[in-house]
Amino acid sequence: MHFVIMGCGRVGATLAKALDGNGHSVAVVDRDPDAFLKLGPDFKGATITGLGFDRETLTQARTADAFAFAAVSSGDNSNILAARVARETFGVPNVAARIYDPDRAQVFERLGIPTVPTVRWTAEQVMRKLVPQGSITEYREPSGNLVLAEVHLDPGWVARPIEEIEEATGARVAYVTRLSEGIVAADDLLIQDGDLVHIMCPVDRLAEIERILDKPVTAREEEE
Repeated sequence: MHFVIMGCGRVGATLAKALDGNGHSVAVVDRDPDAFLKLGPDFKGATITGLGFDRETLTQARTADAFAFAAVSSGDNSNILAARVARETFGVPNVAARIYDPDRAQVFERLGIPTVPTVRWTAEQVMRKLVPQGSITEYREPSGNLVLAEVHLDPGWVARPIEEIEEATGARVAYVTRLSEGIVAADDLLIQDGDLVHIMCPVDRLAEIERILDKPVTAREEEE
């Protein structure tokens, strides 16, 4: 898969090297050519000097072919503008923007641009936005029997209650992250588009639960 990253600071460089190391195609955009030194000599991707919201620069970065775009420069306005151009002009399906102002982050989330306020920002959190499939282990209790994991939901689960997820998986939904805020997972809470669901379950059942939730609810009902 091809990824485009705007901004080659600490987070951008970490993301680029991780994706490159996993065999993906990566293009990094930064207006300061010296910033690319953070990528190190083993980086195999492309580096493009220019503004991350400039269409010609994004074309050079093969943004139209990108599976995901991350705007992680030091400026809120630049990041949001670049993220919107990537999504609206180039049609990139997975977009994330780094935002320093948490209040503005919630506004842009409602516009369909996944964001993370910088106080919570890590390269791992960006990766979750760019590559949403599969589960990400967040905590394992001391005995090693139970795990808290963020799991990917098929869009068919949107508007379904938490109770239905628990009935289908036999696991407990610990909490839901919505618009960058954690909320208690009450039984009647309905899943919204963009929600991140965090499940507590036995370690040996996690793969099975992933398979259940990665299918539309209708497909599961037909199997039954």
